[in-house]
Amino acid sequence: MFNSLIAMPADPILGLLTQYREDTHPQKVDLGVGVYKDPTGVTPILSCVKKAEKFRLDTETTKVYIGPTGSPQFNTLMTELAFGANHSAILANRIRTVSTPGGTGALRVAGDFIKRCNPNAVLWVSDPTWANHIGLFEAAGITVKTYPYYDYDSKSLKFDEMLAALSQVSPDDVVLFHACCHNPSGMDLITEQWDKVVALTKEQGFTPLIDMAYQGFGDGVDIDAYGVRQMAAAVDNMILCSSCSKNFGLYRERIGSCSVIAKDANTANVAQSVLLYVVRCLYSMPPAHGAAIVETILGSAELTHEWLDELKVMRDRINGNRAILVDKLKANGVDRDFSFIARQKGMFSFLGVNPEQVARLQKEFSIYMVGSSRISIAGISEDNVDYLAQSIAKVL
Repeated sequence: MFNSLIAMPADPILGLLTQYREDTHPQKVDLGVGVYKDPTGVTPILSCVKKAEKFRLDTETTKVYIGPTGSPQFNTLMTELAFGANHSAILANRIRTVSTPGGTGALRVAGDFIKRCNPNAVLWVSDPTWANHIGLFEAAGITVKTYPYYDYDSKSLKFDEMLAALSQVSPDDVVLFHACCHNPSGMDLITEQWDKVVALTKEQGFTPLIDMAYQGFGDGVDIDAYGVRQMAAAVDNMILCSSCSKNFGLYRERIGSCSVIAKDANTANVAQSVLLYVVRCLYSMPPAHGAAIVETILGSAELTHEWLDELKVMRDRINGNRAILVDKLKANGVDRDFSFIARQKGMFSFLGVNPEQVARLQKEFSIYMVGSSRISIAGISEDNVDYLAQSIAKVL
């Protein structure tokens, strides 16, 4: 049976990581993998996470299954974090949430759920989008198409083109939006643009699927959820996929959530039954340890305050990295305008160099980034930013 297999191409980002690790250059720079790093290049465990883990270690009495929905307390707290505790959809009992194996697991649950809602639905994603979006939904048997989003030349949103494209989307289809910190462009919708998108979504009647992998990394927990909250208040049907990997630093714990918002409580109950069927077929039971950490933090006013402080440190560092890279490029005599990097949000940006220049940066200077020139801003530090700016200047 296996003799008929055809080898699949390696993930380009994970392949970069392998090359980076094998590189012996003393000044090598990894701008490929999307994980937060502190000024020393370490992805730390948050202090609030350590405290929550100790509490769970001291109080946990069993490792028995919790159930396919995951921890009810985690689900409630994640719902309140995303939508706000007093959101109209929560008060109307319109939301059903399940724990998932990370944000990726949430997206796959959403994909299988959509397939059961409408086997012929087309999923529309932004151009560009996180590369794995396409593979995830195609693996669920869904046709994926793109709508205009980012203008590589002007380094801005193609907002008018985006609205024009979405105005042609069928009510039977699903449109995926990034809640904040757009991956890979870093270009987010501002509040006025979100308002127009929400109004168009309501008018057209398609189902919005919002991917919120970076809540708190853009402008703060509440501001980053603006589009999510406005959309849920305006439309009858919606899906939200959330991740705890970045904002809680729980990358390897694999914990996220998938929320379905329906027009009323009865429809939400039916939707939940389908969600649970999907979960049972995919992985049966979600991981519990990461969820226990998150619910301990969000269930404690003291730990929540500490978490928000630590999240702000990470957010400020990333925003600071953006500003310092722009300044260092200017200081190295670069005439090209890179100010767009400082205006963007989150962990990623397109540097805007061509594939040949990307290849030179890797070959000549051991600076690793994806071929599209997407860079992970968290990979920049005070120790490497001068070398990075000098190297970029040499290939322009």
